[in-house]
Amino acid sequence: MAKNALQAQLLKAGLVDSKKAKQLSKQSQHAKRTGDSSDIEAKNSVADAQAKKMEKDQKLNQEKQQILEQKMLTANIVQMIKQHQITDTAGEVSYQFVDDSKVKKINITQKLYEQIVAGHVVIARLEENQVLNYALLPRPLADRINTKLEGFMVVSNDKPGIELETDDPYAAYVIPDDLMW
Repeated sequence: MAKNALQAQLLKAGLVDSKKAKQLSKQSQHAKRTGDSSDIEAKNSVADAQAKKMEKDQKLNQEKQQILEQKMLTANIVQMIKQHQITDTAGEVSYQFVDDSKVKKINITQKLYEQIVAGHVVIARLEENQVLNYALLPRPLADRINTKLEGFMVVSNDKPGIELETDDPYAAYVIPDDLMW
C-alpha cells in the first residue's frame, strides 16, 4: 500500500515503476525536511534584508559615535582654553584683529600686545552658550590645541623668515608688524 495517493495512481496506471516511486517519495521527504525551494528563497531574502539592516545600523552607530567624539573633543578644548588662558589682560592698548571677516577689538596691556605681535601669545575663540569671547593663550598650548582640532585660533602671528625681493627698491625699509595706526 502506497503512502501517497498520487504514487498509487501512477503505479496502477503503469507510468512509474516501484523504484521510481520510492525515489520520488524520498525526494519529497527530503524537501519536507529541508524546506521547499520557495522557502529557501524566502529565507535567503530575509537574511539579506537583515544583513543590509545590520550594515545600515552599524553605519548610523559609527556616525553617532563620531559626532559624540567630536563634541567631547570640542568640550575638552574649551575646558583647556578656560583653564590655561592668560587672565590678567586688562589694559589700555587696543589690539584689532579679523575674525570671520569682522574686525574685532580687545583692550590688553602693552606687554601682551608685544607678545601677540612677536607670536608668543595667541588669540583663541572661546564660544560657549552662544556667547563669543576671546582668550589669550601661550603659544605652546595653542599649538597643542591646533594639532587636536583646528578652528579655535584666531590670531597666531608666526614669524617666518621675511623674504625680500632682490630688485625691490624699498628693501631697506622694513615695515614693523607692531606699527600702531
